Amino acid sequence: MTKIDIISGFLGAGKTTFIKKMLEDVFQGEKIVLIENEFGEIGIDGGFLKDSGIEISELNSGCICCSLVGDFGKNLREVMERFHPDRILIEPSGVGKLSDVMKSVQEVEAENEVKLNGRITVVNTPKATKQMKAFGEFFNNQIEYATVVVLSRTQNVKPEQTEVVAAAIREKNPKAAIITTPWDDIDGKQIYKVIEQQKTMEEELLEEQKHHHEHEHCEHEHHHEHEHCEHEHHHEHEHHHEHEHHEHEHHHEHEHHHEHEEDCTCGCHEHEHHHEHGHHHHHADEIFTSWGKETPHVFARETIEHALKAFCDTEDYGTILRAKGIVPCEDGTWIYFDMVDGEYDLRTGEADYTGRLCVIGTDVEEEKLLELFGI
Repeated sequence: MTKIDIISGFLGAGKTTFIKKMLEDVFQGEKIVLIENEFGEIGIDGGFLKDSGIEISELNSGCICCSLVGDFGKNLREVMERFHPDRILIEPSGVGKLSDVMKSVQEVEAENEVKLNGRITVVNTPKATKQMKAFGEFFNNQIEYATVVVLSRTQNVKPEQTEVVAAAIREKNPKAAIITTPWDDIDGKQIYKVIEQQKTMEEELLEEQKHHHEHEHCEHEHHHEHEHCEHEHHHEHEHHHEHEHHEHEHHHEHEHHHEHEEDCTCGCHEHEHHHEHGHHHHHADEIFTSWGKETPHVFARETIEHALKAFCDTEDYGTILRAKGIVPCEDGTWIYFDMVDGEYDLRTGEADYTGRLCVIGTDVEEEKLLELFGI
């Protein structure tokens, strides 16, 4: 049986760094497949094969990295048949909902001999309060469905801030374990022990609830049979006292009318209430825009840096949450850039098959982006 762990987290939380730590500290010797289910049209972390929907690259010995697009179940089956891994790590998009990925895995569990194990959400401690308010529906979903929440960059904030963030997470998910110790101070094995313990506790709780439900169902059937017996006896009694029966019937009708108005349990009022106060659930596509471009255009380093500064300091091009790319530079080198939540990084890297850019945000001005990058 192949275990599946989902490592969720909002853009820039530190998911990839966390996965690297787990690969080094915990999963040595296991045959691992890392699935990146990225939001957006352009795969920046490697080229992808659009015909199969799976991009494959070797990370290190025993670890394969692939990106899935399209039919999750079909692609997962292909990964299973091709690699027969001991474990699959899924890194969803930063703007994805953990509940959606969780459901996708659960739908293919039985037929693929895979088992959902840990649901881990990485949270950027310095940015958590801001992101919680700005992107509540998506950010909070990742918290609510996690079995373990791992706080990143706690070494960069005061202990009081870590406490505030932990309390806010606890309010949204009282059952999740929260890892607050800086990652450099704790071994990955300690973290994974907590993940396994949480999974065991969840399974035990579900088993207990199932048993309780079956017990209640049994008691309900027994009670129903008992009531049926009493009703038959009462009916016989009424048959011999028609006058009393008539009075009782009139009283019963009055009571039923009263209960239906004020304490109705038939569901009609509940349905109306739910309809009035129902919450509309959004998909990432409805809120976020992913703008991507593959281009042979050669860029000046100043052009890329100017764009990243504009994304960090202004909202002239929309609220830009993430920008990343690999593009050829005028000096003959290749520029690798990454910007997330007001901070960016530029470096020089090896040549790729073509230049690629990706920008993710809300209210993105796509035409202006073309002008900004000069393409």
